[in-house]
Amino acid sequence: MASPTPDPVTTPTAVTLSAPHRVGPGQPDVGPDEARARLRAAQAALLDEGRLLTGTELTGLAELPDAWVTSLAALAHEVRLARCGPEVEVEGILSTKTGGCPEDCHFCSQSSRFDTPVQATPFLDADEVLRAAEETRASGATEFCIVLAVRGPDERTLQRILALVPLVRDRVGVNVAVSAGLLTDDQARRLAEAGVHRYNHNLETARSFFPHVVTTHSWEERWETCRLVRAHGMELCCGALIGMGETAAQRVELITELQELDPTEVPLNFLNPRPGTPLGGATPVAAWEAIRWIALFRLGLPGVILRYAGGREVTLRELQSMGMTAGINALIVGNYLTTLGRSPEEDLQMLADLRMPVGALTGVL
Repeated sequence: MASPTPDPVTTPTAVTLSAPHRVGPGQPDVGPDEARARLRAAQAALLDEGRLLTGTELTGLAELPDAWVTSLAALAHEVRLARCGPEVEVEGILSTKTGGCPEDCHFCSQSSRFDTPVQATPFLDADEVLRAAEETRASGATEFCIVLAVRGPDERTLQRILALVPLVRDRVGVNVAVSAGLLTDDQARRLAEAGVHRYNHNLETARSFFPHVVTTHSWEERWETCRLVRAHGMELCCGALIGMGETAAQRVELITELQELDPTEVPLNFLNPRPGTPLGGATPVAAWEAIRWIALFRLGLPGVILRYAGGREVTLRELQSMGMTAGINALIVGNYLTTLGRSPEEDLQMLADLRMPVGALTGVL
């Protein structure tokens, strides 16, 4: 970076981007001395002792007043640079099989159980996938993810994925990731043997909150798929979706569960309410609150690739660049699965303005 990282434990200057901090019922009133002490303790644990923060320590940071979010973000940025370096990994994703999913994830417009504008479409052909991968590579991306709206792959679907992965990798020259739902042990083994670099399977939310947003499969089934991915040598991409009605305590719970799982990458999504879904009327997370939780995910997961994912444009608006200095070190560029993102050129210009180099954060094929 061109300028030194700000000192995260100095008294913060006035912030005009957030509402004044108000102490609600049961919410601790954390004074300046205590706020500094909590930040210094976190800094020492992460940068001097090299250990993970506990759930109790993360809860203490989550309680800091709004005026301290800039200090929280500065510490998260310092930790990101120390643990991961300055590079930012860019990825493109492609919905290779859209809609018609039998699961009832309450946030997802691809579920066949909800009356949404998303129509089911067949599996894209190989040429369409290759074109999308080439466009992704032209943006500077080093990772391309093939995404399917399925509970898990049947044999025919798995065969098509197994054929696509080496084709895209060898012709386009990018790492190939896959997101295809729940896996069996044999499926995980075969995907790894085909050369899948990274497999995405999100926990989405804490174990205690999961039954409120999904009923057709369990949190434990997702956990088991994540375990199989790691057991067969693929990198694990396991993300979070913030803003579905979970509490701050449940967000901390999710961070500690991810600590145990130890993924390579954590995509951080913010709910962009989709018409026709049970969460279609939810209110998006406020921008300042999103910055707070970006920082907390970095502080709780200091070594992961923390990727901006869905909902950032709606939630953060003009504060997207601030998220890049609050712990984020990877981007999905272009469109998402069923929602529009910013143009790759806008994101690449943001990185250039921040003097953040684009590069792969794990081995390039």
